[in-house]
Amino acid sequence: MQTIAETPKIDWISLLTEALDTDRVVTDEAVREEMGTDRWYASACPDVVVHAQSAEDVQTVMRIAHQHRIPVTTRGAGVGYVGGAVPVEGGILLSVRGMDQILEVNPGDGVAVVQPGVILKDLQDAAAERGWYYPPDPASLKECSVGGTLATNAGGPRCVKYGVTRHYVLGLQVVLADGRLIELGGRCHKNKTGFDLIGMFIGSEGMLGVITQATLRLIPHPQARAMLTATFPEFSDAARTVQAILDEGWQPSGLEITDAFTLRAARAYLGSDALPEGNAHLIVELDGRTESVQREIAELADWMRQGSALQVDRAQDAEACEAVWQLRREFSYSLRATGLHKLNEDVVVPRSKLVDLVRFAEGLQQRTGIDVACFGHAGDGNIHTNLMVADYDSDPEKKAQADAALDELFTWVLAQGGKITGEHGVGLAKKRWFADAVTEDTLAVHRELKAALDAEGILNPGKFLG
Repeated sequence: MQTIAETPKIDWISLLTEALDTDRVVTDEAVREEMGTDRWYASACPDVVVHAQSAEDVQTVMRIAHQHRIPVTTRGAGVGYVGGAVPVEGGILLSVRGMDQILEVNPGDGVAVVQPGVILKDLQDAAAERGWYYPPDPASLKECSVGGTLATNAGGPRCVKYGVTRHYVLGLQVVLADGRLIELGGRCHKNKTGFDLIGMFIGSEGMLGVITQATLRLIPHPQARAMLTATFPEFSDAARTVQAILDEGWQPSGLEITDAFTLRAARAYLGSDALPEGNAHLIVELDGRTESVQREIAELADWMRQGSALQVDRAQDAEACEAVWQLRREFSYSLRATGLHKLNEDVVVPRSKLVDLVRFAEGLQQRTGIDVACFGHAGDGNIHTNLMVADYDSDPEKKAQADAALDELFTWVLAQGGKITGEHGVGLAKKRWFADAVTEDTLAVHRELKAALDAEGILNPGKFLG
């Protein structure tokens, strides 16, 4: 059997061109280079970009690729943070961004049926227009594709109440590596027919199949929401408040924490008066029926003022809440404005380890001289621990030092019962730590499953399974 390198490119590219519309099989170098990257620093140029418009297109591509052993890397909107859609072994970059139809929003069944290229915010807006709600909300929701959120099992701030993407997937249509199309699940909210094959594909990072359609669970849209923001003398004060809020019986729809470094960067970027004084910041959102939300937010504000908070402010309506979330989104831009290279990590630890994580980060900063910024989803322990590195791309010594610091971080997180990724995925960025993050037998099962569904190893090769 010929290797990929030995297979004449003209043969299989000509087959693609003959089988699909010529304008959807692109060999232009500028396009290939543009499509060969995401928001991580790595990039690779595929041999060809194919713009799929239907499941049939995807089947055609996979049949040709399988026959000729051509690598296929699937790409949605390309806003991932771990190099998951970078075609490191060349071959075909299969873009499903053009498969962007919301096929159905059906409140009667509580479902939406969508193609993978739909932008998440467009789906949320379409559901909201009918009075319904699709809760998963990563920060990139205005840019990321639904297919990308499925491939990474994306989360976001509202996971503390509503859970992650997997909890909202009722059915999938998937094209396998050999071109077969399978239908999994359906539109029923209860279904125990066979194995949970849906769960196998959610979070699989494009390594087991290509999702071409999803049936997603919708819930009634909350009638109202309100928020509190609070600053604290120290991070430990805010972290204790996080647990106390939950212990007191409140169920926030968002619970975000921010450390001192990030707050300093935000004040420098947005203005000194953008945030009150304090070395830690907490955002708490409640949602539900209007009367209960207004009553509970007032009670929660009074309760927090009796604690260690320096200042507590309320956002009472949707417009005010959106202003708070916009402030939260500005934290990332504030860190970028420091001029340092942000290694954007999404480690997750048991919630009781929040203070320990930040203390470890402070110690890591002191030992290495690398600034560390911590902020994120306190309600579920998913704290973005960002290493802020000068000259990461241009100075090999500083890059090596930063990579060693990452190794320290991941080693510590795993020792605490945490995980190396909570929502971004493994991709290329965390590839070298994957074997440490799972047991030997678990790694073997991953590889057996991959071999069973993709015997030729053509789907997104070069990532965390080799």
